[in-house]
Amino acid sequence: MRKLLVANRGEIAVRIARSCREMGIASVFAYDERDDSRFVRRFFDSIVPVASYLDVGAVIDAARKSGADAIHPGYGFLSERAALAAACEDAGIVFIGPKSKSIAAMGSKSESRQLMTRLGVPVVPGYDGEDQSDATLTAEAKKIGLPLLVKASAGGGGKGMKIVRDPAELQRALESARREAMKAFGDDRLLLERYIEEPRHVEVQVFGDSRGEIVHLFERDCSLQRRHQKVVEESPAPNYPETLREKMTKAAVAAARGVDYQNAGTVEFIVTPDGEFYFLEMNTRLQVEHPVTELVTGVDLVRAQIDVASGKPLPWKQSDLRQRGHAIEVRVYAEDPADRFLPQSGRIAVYREPSGPGVRVDSGVMEGTEVGVNFDPMLAKLVCCAESRDAAIDRMDRALRDFIVLGLNNNISWLRRVVTHEEFRAGKVSTRFLAEHENALMATTPEIVPLIAAALASTPRTVKSEPAGVTCVWDALGPWGR
Repeated sequence: MRKLLVANRGEIAVRIARSCREMGIASVFAYDERDDSRFVRRFFDSIVPVASYLDVGAVIDAARKSGADAIHPGYGFLSERAALAAACEDAGIVFIGPKSKSIAAMGSKSESRQLMTRLGVPVVPGYDGEDQSDATLTAEAKKIGLPLLVKASAGGGGKGMKIVRDPAELQRALESARREAMKAFGDDRLLLERYIEEPRHVEVQVFGDSRGEIVHLFERDCSLQRRHQKVVEESPAPNYPETLREKMTKAAVAAARGVDYQNAGTVEFIVTPDGEFYFLEMNTRLQVEHPVTELVTGVDLVRAQIDVASGKPLPWKQSDLRQRGHAIEVRVYAEDPADRFLPQSGRIAVYREPSGPGVRVDSGVMEGTEVGVNFDPMLAKLVCCAESRDAAIDRMDRALRDFIVLGLNNNISWLRRVVTHEEFRAGKVSTRFLAEHENALMATTPEIVPLIAAALASTPRTVKSEPAGVTCVWDALGPWGR
């Protein structure tokens, strides 16, 4: 492999480019001109424009024009599209990921559920049949019982997903899920599952090579989610019995072996409060949260992806892999927690990343970057590791205090309240955590702030005298002004 094209953006593009440089592989950045990618470009040896990160033909053409003999799709966009992997296979370009047949096998939630059942991997009780008529879905819903989860078969990221708690809500949920599924995935097939209250979301990192060797790199807990999107990820999973970990990792390896899996992938499970686990889906790509696994195992997953795609064997045996210490990742977004977490756009006026022992920042922006409306508003991933979970939380708290982003609203302060919440520190996590503690996680206004506002409001712009009792506005700010 001489030259690798990255068909992605932001921090994952930078992450891949760094591994390429370490391995002596030339890197090409395929960029969408609607995206402010000035920061990302500096890490690449060359750049080439593409019409869209979602255009298979444009990505293949960019690889040909640039002379790239490999493509890394990162995550999101085309990373789980069997069409891109197949197009690479047809064009003689190395695809940094699994074979197209493995992606296709896991691309449909219905088909993957059926496959997991045949492999003996536990699945949530539900319906994944071909008959998609309202009458059949209604009858199957009655068999499954309430609460019920309606899901898009081809979906992900919470799109086309509805919770039904009342029989009268079912028809509306089916119609809404179909519309969302067709819009997002071009496929309106649905599946039904029993909705498990307050589960944990735990996933297992797996890796396979062309020789049929498959290993797991332990688990990550991704239970803290908002609108089915992960917010905080950590490894090892807190308060997790070793016997359960062993059963789950064994099931994940069986799932990967069942589709002849090669390269990096993740098998996701939901875990009930009483310790039962069920297959959720398999992500046939690198995950956003892969750094927590890298930090607790000491491996480079991206380098291993490139090596395995080049035909090399896995760089580790299962017996080589260990979990050491604890790692936590949070996603820093341009969003407004005080206004329904709505995405924000604008120019980053000040950007200062934290540093120090056990602190890693994967970023795709810099001071002056214009955050637009066409792409995901994630600015960076902050990952902290330490010898224990408590120490990792303390380090994360400190790093978030040191992380400065000015110019547009962001979720940094909100993330601090999440990781320092007493229930999070105690490891009492579930997919309901953020909803249950929503009020406690909202910002409170320090007593000094109204006083500052009053002082500023009462100061005439043309008069140099200060309000009574205030000699300087910065003195009134106290520590808030430093």
